Amino acid sequence: MEPHISRHKSAVASSLDSIIIYPRVPSTVRPAREASDMVEGDEVELTPLDGDERLRPVEGLDDDDEVLSMKSKAISARDKRAMTLLIILYLIQGVPLGLALGSIPFILRDHLSYSQLGVFALSSYPYSLKLLWSPLVDSTFFSSIGRRKSWIIPMQLIIGSMMLYIAANANRLFEHPADNVYELTFVFTSLVFFSATQDIAVDGWALTLLSKENLSFASTCQTIGLNTGFFASFTVFLALNSETFCQKWGIPRLTLSGYLQSCSVLCFVVTIWLIFFEKEGRESLDQSEMTVTSVYKTIWNICKLKHVRSLIIMHCFAKVGFQANEAVTSLKMIEKGLGREDLAIVVLIDFPFQIIGGWLAAKWSSGNQPLRPWIWAFWPRLAFALFSTLIVYWFPTSPLSYSFLVFLVVHTVLQGLASTIQFVGISAFHTRISDPLIGGTYMTLLNTFTNLGGTWPKYFVLKGVDFFSVAYCTVKDTDAELVVRATECVSELGKEQCSNIGGECVTERDGYYYVSAMCVAFGVFFLVGYIIPTARRLQALPIRHWRVGSE
Repeated sequence: MEPHISRHKSAVASSLDSIIIYPRVPSTVRPAREASDMVEGDEVELTPLDGDERLRPVEGLDDDDEVLSMKSKAISARDKRAMTLLIILYLIQGVPLGLALGSIPFILRDHLSYSQLGVFALSSYPYSLKLLWSPLVDSTFFSSIGRRKSWIIPMQLIIGSMMLYIAANANRLFEHPADNVYELTFVFTSLVFFSATQDIAVDGWALTLLSKENLSFASTCQTIGLNTGFFASFTVFLALNSETFCQKWGIPRLTLSGYLQSCSVLCFVVTIWLIFFEKEGRESLDQSEMTVTSVYKTIWNICKLKHVRSLIIMHCFAKVGFQANEAVTSLKMIEKGLGREDLAIVVLIDFPFQIIGGWLAAKWSSGNQPLRPWIWAFWPRLAFALFSTLIVYWFPTSPLSYSFLVFLVVHTVLQGLASTIQFVGISAFHTRISDPLIGGTYMTLLNTFTNLGGTWPKYFVLKGVDFFSVAYCTVKDTDAELVVRATECVSELGKEQCSNIGGECVTERDGYYYVSAMCVAFGVFFLVGYIIPTARRLQALPIRHWRVGSE
């Protein structure tokens, strides 16, 4: 069966080229389903609408009436099944991200410098650059399999196979990671790349799986699924991988190979379910027929919109303020004496609070001001970034008291709630303004710049820690003391180089505090000077202003 590459251009013109053509469209503005997928009371009425009517919400309802109407409707059984499926698919994405962004850097911390960790941090870039190939995913598919399943199925098979490859070679790769840092970066970059490709298809499928009145819960499904997969690969794995934790609780230690093998089995089982038991409804031809070239052109035209340009600038720099906190603080706490298993327990306790926070944030973001909680959450996140720096500076000596661990739990929970509120709020805003005609690509375009804002600074932050740090190797003999400038005194390699000449490696100035102060200062100024006024202006715009040809 040849892959289906769409070549119908009138659909693009009807929505993006000044809305010259006004077709008969569903009043729900979502793809039609097959008759077998329709349930009683779910008929879609076709009505001829002009350009403005197609992009306006139903008139005659004020905001309060609309919210009450949405709350009064129970979630249908079909939407519940769709939400369960979305959570599982997003969970599969979270597993590689939890490894690449979470547990693997902690495993490598004792063996690599912060600059080398910065190189490994490049493995998260594909998730932020998936816009470059999203038009291929959105426009090329096997019609007999389904527009989204054509990509989800092979990507999950590849993800599962790559996990088996890493599991088989874990001993070789992690025995001397300083010698294999580039191979490790390449392997995990590839794993994240295929996960990002699966994410493109799932994002597009989310817009059609859920009914319009429950579409805001797509971001909640993403929050629950991604967080579950991320925390499983990060906190749960770190705890079960720790010899100290396992000996304390009398449980067998979970190796990286064993964990990856288990995740690959889950990935294969879900993929088999999609192949044989999950049927994807056909989308209307007017909504699925687009050429790859036309989608790339559409992306360029979307990026040229004045409001989208403002949103892109906001996304690219919005997360700089707390990047030092997210990229380095946990590593510094472990360096100061916090056990990996203790950190895992702290974050694990935080997990259920993030799930609750995701549901609450979805409700707060379901109205016409989804960016309001997103803006409010900036202040606590910046405050926590500054507070975390102070915690590292005055970190107590081991053994750590239970009261301090409880304090860390409370600090982590509150910090995570602020992060979850922002994630759900901005995702709800993206869902609200996305054009369903190219739902997957439009959502991916907006999410790309959101992710990029949290990805590109990490490399420079980790490099900056080593750049601003001053370390010396002090060599003492019977007559004199020799002081030699060292590259760093964090990794085993740096300490080993100093010990080889009979010296002691000492860090005189820690660049972490300088980088953290610069990040927080920039975050405050950018929030007050650009983010707040821009976000309030953007969320007040009518939906039609986010379509190409509206200016």
